[in-house]
Amino acid sequence: MLQAPNDNARWFVVEQGGVVQKLPVANPVKSVFIDITGRVDGGGEQGLLGLAFHPNFPQDPRVFLSYSNEDSGRVSRISAFRTLDNGATLDPGTEQILLTVSQPAAENNHKGGNIAFGPDGMLYIGLGDGGGGGDNHGTTGNGQRLTTMLGKMLRINVGSDPNGTTYTVPTDNPFFRSTVPGDKCPAAGRASDTCPEIYAYGLRNPWRWSFDRGGSHELWVADVGQGTWEEVNRVTAGGNYGWRCREGAHNFNTSGCTGSGLLDPDVEYDHTQGASITGGYVYRGTQNTNLVGRYVFGDFVSGRIWAWIPESAQSPRAPTELLDTSLNISSFGQSNDGELYVVNYGGTLHHIEFETGPVSNPAPAQLSQTGCVVAANPQQPAPGLIPYAINAPFWSDGASKERWLALPDGQSMTVRTDGDWDFPNRSVLMKNFRVGTRLIETRLLMRHPDGSWGGFTYEWNAQQTDATLLEGGAVRDLGNGQNWIFPSEAQCLICHTQVANLALGLETSQLNRALTYTQTGRTANELATLSHIGLLSPPITDSTTQPVMPDPADTTATLTNRARAYLHTNCSQCHRANGPTPSNMDLRYTTALNATNACNATPTAGDLGIGANARLIAPGSAANSILVNRANRRDGNAMPPLGSNRVDTDGVTLLTQWVNSLTGC
Repeated sequence: MLQAPNDNARWFVVEQGGVVQKLPVANPVKSVFIDITGRVDGGGEQGLLGLAFHPNFPQDPRVFLSYSNEDSGRVSRISAFRTLDNGATLDPGTEQILLTVSQPAAENNHKGGNIAFGPDGMLYIGLGDGGGGGDNHGTTGNGQRLTTMLGKMLRINVGSDPNGTTYTVPTDNPFFRSTVPGDKCPAAGRASDTCPEIYAYGLRNPWRWSFDRGGSHELWVADVGQGTWEEVNRVTAGGNYGWRCREGAHNFNTSGCTGSGLLDPDVEYDHTQGASITGGYVYRGTQNTNLVGRYVFGDFVSGRIWAWIPESAQSPRAPTELLDTSLNISSFGQSNDGELYVVNYGGTLHHIEFETGPVSNPAPAQLSQTGCVVAANPQQPAPGLIPYAINAPFWSDGASKERWLALPDGQSMTVRTDGDWDFPNRSVLMKNFRVGTRLIETRLLMRHPDGSWGGFTYEWNAQQTDATLLEGGAVRDLGNGQNWIFPSEAQCLICHTQVANLALGLETSQLNRALTYTQTGRTANELATLSHIGLLSPPITDSTTQPVMPDPADTTATLTNRARAYLHTNCSQCHRANGPTPSNMDLRYTTALNATNACNATPTAGDLGIGANARLIAPGSAANSILVNRANRRDGNAMPPLGSNRVDTDGVTLLTQWVNSLTGC
């Protein structure tokens, strides 16, 4: 989201599908500024990805769009359009294509796409390396190859002529060649010589970047990491920021790398705190905060928002957390007065208001102090907590689990038409994890009074008398040859996604089952019980009319239903419509196989060594199926991507049998 130069009355919001909406500030009802959906190819990280007004807008009526197109091969395109109606709308018919960059035909991720004019009046363009899991193209990947524009920050001059139809390369670009007048890089790159449009290189996927509107005018670029580190760089002309030789300040794949001239990031964080960085802005607004002049940014997956305050960092590049949200932060916005806004991929816009006082963590240090358990015996849930169980449990490295829920007095869960349940604010879910008979961990998931969700993990002591809050996550050797992963607060929300409604497992088809209640010794259907005590709205009076998800281990159910239930629980929290992944798979139990976008689909993020016959799901061939391959490994290509050190061999066997039984989609 952004505002036009010298126009404080409107916001413009770029939608990935190909529409730019305009919203008056005084009455934010959206209307279409331009619609080019017929030219935009989406899927994964493609789409309409950037917009920039000419610095002299509206005197110069040009507005520049950055988008993906596949009319004649997969490309990134930068085009100029002109406004009509004194700037009221942008005319699709005025498009002038300025720059085209070929993208790998099989990859739909790492497109970058952000564009903005710098304080020097030049148009800057951020492009990702084109995808391919870090091993794409050439000895050291596209980020290090100066013969391609992929994995780079580009800088071009679009001139001051409103009727201009092309661009020139600024003579002070670091790879400009005065000996070759009019030199420009071909769309597909070149076999030798550098591309003069390059301003900086060694980037993986620069996802949102900005210039400091203060005196320094520094260019802050957030670069999405591979499997471990997310980073922020202050980019300068000719700088090499390391990818694929380095990920953050750490070696990644040094094959073919010289090891010299690589610039480490200013800021980095690991995947215990988030998994996909989103760049923001240096705050230059009018609020009374000591964060003026600080760079503010976030994470798409964990929803966390940080500031870079180097003098308070516990380690040289550690950011300072400001807020932990449940948003999928796809972008930030900066108004003309310097205030900051958050764009949530779920379809909402938010204004950042800074607090003047310190923020404290209210979570009690001991499980016995939370009120969720009996203080004298924390192994026992507090009175009022209600046990529940689900039909298709999530794989947790072989641990057994016990579950409870707690609601504010007099309130209930709302049963949605899609079978998922909504929870009132101040609800708490509690889950114990046991390996054998030993309690290892208790996790609490709370819906805070403001409606956001937060996860807390408690580690049990050896005496099994209490558990201690574990902030930031950890890995512990259980002494039986097993390392147990305690998730960080951010990692909790990586799996408990907003698109899956955060409270996983609590849905009609999962709780349509019998449960023996230890308080009474009675066995009853969970839906009927929760309805009888007034906790479901509307109540479910006849569970036999409701859907039932099978237990994947229940061999009396059909092979297909068991496998689909397994995928629903273990994968669909991310792999569903509008999910936080580059894939467009929809692995929900209720989605027909031919609508999952997985059956017989060619992978777009590498074939994992399977070869040309690789498919996400290859009917009749588990050996050629990416889905089975990922479930059967615990490296950087594993699924699920975190929280597990052990392969679920029974689950892999189930998926293998199911895929091998398929005769088509």
